[in-house]
Amino acid sequence: MVRRVFFSFHYERDIWRANVVRNSWVTQDREEAGFWDASLWEEAKKKGDSALKRMINDGLEGTSVTVALIGRETSSRKWVRYEVKKSYEEGKGMLGVYIHNIKDQNGNADVKGINLFGKLGEDEDGNPIYFVQKYQTYDWVDDDGYENLGDWVEKAAEEAGR
Repeated sequence: MVRRVFFSFHYERDIWRANVVRNSWVTQDREEAGFWDASLWEEAKKKGDSALKRMINDGLEGTSVTVALIGRETSSRKWVRYEVKKSYEEGKGMLGVYIHNIKDQNGNADVKGINLFGKLGEDEDGNPIYFVQKYQTYDWVDDDGYENLGDWVEKAAEEAGR
């Protein structure tokens, strides 16, 4: 099944690496790749906070899975945290993909980031729920993301009942 996917990432720092992941379907049949890209970050940088929130909310609409592309500084980014929390609140399937091993335009890898995106919510006992506790993470290079992203997305969607 083809899924609509929202990709969340640190735009300024990781756009090169994020585009490797986001564009991986171009060389595959879309049914085989298993996802569509609904990210709006190319336009978002020029907008103010309220417009950015609207764009993010619009971008999330109609998607079944959010993929957090985790680079060195991703988890500390305000808008990534917003996207991840909003996805959680909407019951989307979610997963994380470490992108630090993808070489940038200069041929350099980066330092591995962390998958702490702040508190997403609370369980029935009032204990905080964090991304790291609830969602699977993969490494694009080590776990062969090019071949497996579609399966990862499908698994996340099924786990969310989508």
